[in-house]
Amino acid sequence: MDKFKTVSLDQMIDKHIGEPGTEKREAFENELRIDLLGHAIKQARQERNLTQEQLGELVGVQKAQISKIENSVKNARFETILKVFDALGAKVHFNVELNHKKFAC
Repeated sequence: MDKFKTVSLDQMIDKHIGEPGTEKREAFENELRIDLLGHAIKQARQERNLTQEQLGELVGVQKAQISKIENSVKNARFETILKVFDALGAKVHFNVELNHKKFAC
């Protein structure tokens, strides 16, 4: 008899984090998006063969700041993140939703 049941990742998240639309689930998904932002910055930097120090010079910040942004964007200033993407020649698109109404940015 099989003791284990196969479930999807979405089912596990629903069970352990909360259903979509709940406060806990929204916080979880927002944190995931923020982590992806840091990963995107690191990937773009590496594709352009730049060190963290070189990117920092282009942006006007220290290497340590670039490292922090790549590893945890949570404490970075929005202005700095935009400067990083600009220095990398990356296009940035934002979606804003307020009361279930989407705004283009």
